[in-house]
Amino acid sequence: MQTILIANPKGGSGKTTLSTNIAGYLASTGRHVAMLDLDRQKSANLWLAQRDSSLPIIWPMHTEQEKAEHADVLVIDSPAGLHGKNLDHAIKLVEKIIVPIAPSLFDIQASYDFLRALSEEKAARKGRVQIGVVGMRMAPRTRAAATLEQFLGQLDLPVLGYLREAQVYVNAAFEGKSLFDVPPHLAAHDLVQWEDLIKWLEDR
Repeated sequence: MQTILIANPKGGSGKTTLSTNIAGYLASTGRHVAMLDLDRQKSANLWLAQRDSSLPIIWPMHTEQEKAEHADVLVIDSPAGLHGKNLDHAIKLVEKIIVPIAPSLFDIQASYDFLRALSEEKAARKGRVQIGVVGMRMAPRTRAAATLEQFLGQLDLPVLGYLREAQVYVNAAFEGKSLFDVPPHLAAHDLVQWEDLIKWLEDR
């Protein structure tokens, strides 16, 4: 089973939006997807509770000890402030880590420190864990994007995409849907922004 961790030390970075939409994408491809919501607010679990049974199934896990025996992929929405021994433990469980970053200097700086700690982990240094970054509520060719790329250039980490702030994410979430569950004509522009991130997710 492949395990994908969505992590950022700061709240409000867009972790749950990214987690639910990644799970929604993977489920839309026919994979058996499980989701573990470790965030204190449990927003991903709330999203799952709204999800209609006619949509591709995403199984909720409630503890790390549960076995997702039939899952192909596990998506973990991590708690804010993940660090120290908890971070070390999480890294040992996963193959991919995606760090969503909000468009402010303070978020970028806090995330840079987190990414540097991630990059120094043994599993990352040996290539057993892939790390990528997504700019949330951020457009390319903006000052925020340029600042983010400048920071990441020091760590040799890829920006997997920039996802704009769009009402389609908000409306879909109210129904337990992801971008990949709504009619394509409603999300055409936003789906283009996912292309590089999807390629990275599919790269085994």
